[in-house]
Amino acid sequence: MQNPRTRRALTAFLAAAACLALTVVAFASDGEAPVSNMYATFWALVPPIVAIVLALITKEAYSSLFIGILVGALFQCNFAPVATLDTIVNDGLVSAIEGNAGIFLFLVLLGIIVALVNASGGSAAFGRWAEKNIKTRVGAMLATFVLGVLIFIDDYFNCLTVGSVMRPVTDGHKISRPKLAYLIDATAAPVCMIAPVSSWAAAVSGVAADLDTGVSGIELFIRAIPYNFYSLLTFVFIVGLAVMKFDYGPMKLHEINAKLKGDLGALENSETDEGSSKGKVIDLIIPVVILFVLCTVGMIYVGGFFGVDAWGGTDCAGDFIGAFGNTDAFIGLPWGGLVSLVLIVVYLVARRVLTFKEAMACVPKGFIAMVPPITILTLAVSLKSMTSALGADVFVEGVMKGASNFLYAMLPAVIFLVACVLAFASGTSWGTFGILIPIVVSVFDPNSALLTVGISACLAGAVCGDHCSPISDTTIMASAGAQCDHVTHVSTQLPYAVTVAAVSFVCFIIAGFVQNAILCLALGAVLTIGALLVLRSMSGKEAA
Repeated sequence: MQNPRTRRALTAFLAAAACLALTVVAFASDGEAPVSNMYATFWALVPPIVAIVLALITKEAYSSLFIGILVGALFQCNFAPVATLDTIVNDGLVSAIEGNAGIFLFLVLLGIIVALVNASGGSAAFGRWAEKNIKTRVGAMLATFVLGVLIFIDDYFNCLTVGSVMRPVTDGHKISRPKLAYLIDATAAPVCMIAPVSSWAAAVSGVAADLDTGVSGIELFIRAIPYNFYSLLTFVFIVGLAVMKFDYGPMKLHEINAKLKGDLGALENSETDEGSSKGKVIDLIIPVVILFVLCTVGMIYVGGFFGVDAWGGTDCAGDFIGAFGNTDAFIGLPWGGLVSLVLIVVYLVARRVLTFKEAMACVPKGFIAMVPPITILTLAVSLKSMTSALGADVFVEGVMKGASNFLYAMLPAVIFLVACVLAFASGTSWGTFGILIPIVVSVFDPNSALLTVGISACLAGAVCGDHCSPISDTTIMASAGAQCDHVTHVSTQLPYAVTVAAVSFVCFIIAGFVQNAILCLALGAVLTIGALLVLRSMSGKEAA
């Protein structure tokens, strides 16, 4: 019987060999790049599916993502080898780096800040404080959940901040890193999707701004919040899971290992140095507050809140919500992160918990810590580019418009499923609702209550698919924040996300016939708790 390492290597080799064989067969097809023969067909979704399946089988993200990119480029170039290589390099990797340079910079800045706080002893001091004041594992999980809900400005910022702050707490209570990654991921995107003041609300408002809905983009977003069953029921699920004190699926083994063996499932290069003995809790709190405030200021500054709008948007002087609608997180977050880094260095040196030389030694440490998520993010964005170039959005639009000809009241549930699949395959919730919102608006009467339910289904499905997808940037950030193996995070949280998705699907079926958000949410909460009770009973029987 083959050992797991041999099986993984064999799987990766066979996948690569199959792609190379296809390339050799089509070697004579060089020349001008024609339109792909697979454009706007189901084949457009195959490259991300290949990457996701390989990642789950081999437990290795880098080669799986690259093979997905290779398959996408082959499809896009009709298997012409030279054009395929050019597409991978230029349209894939180089474009991914150029387009996401701002987020890469923010990741590096945040990595440096985390290294500074660790070196100052602030994280260790907070861990000691939490050990005295947060007495139980349930308390640690609920504290992580509450902090995740409170940081609703941006999902990237949420993932990395909550991870760096709560790692000492969850480690002290022997909560596995995969469980921490789930708690981070399950609050980051869902809370941003129901917060009117967030980068996600701004993105939705921007997509809906010029559509014939009868209301403004932000008003449509706010109306959709009560029907966003996946986001809201995820919170019910987290609290219920913590209070009932059980786990199921792959997560169960990791939690048992953490509790009984002390194996938290952390990455090998996780930061464990307790840092300076002079550090206090305030040395963690003040840097986090500085970062939160200045990143918020950076977002609204870029959006024109202060009357300075160098990016060509609308005039939003004095309009806080409008500034968020006009901002660019890829500029605003690095802006706030850079200023925060300077002030945090000044603060820690002035406090004499670090020397200037020790502070500067944290710069390469922070960069090194962020190399894995930056690499995965580059490959994931490249894969998204291949999917987009193959016309996945055109294919999905055709499916959606075909579905609108029948089962009208069932459309919210159908929209939810389509959004889940598209976001899972593409790894982007923003791209998903960017594609689907115009279609949803064209399907429903602007005066119909079903329009609000349909928009909510689109947003909820986008969050759900993004939450489950291994190539989602938010999922990657959650792994980085928890310093957990990325594929392990994906495989352990998938059963939890699917459970909430199933309940949400039922709620959208009911909402299509009964447009009452309170009734549907109450029913959804009951179904979620009921599902947890059944799963706990089954988990107990397995243990017995």
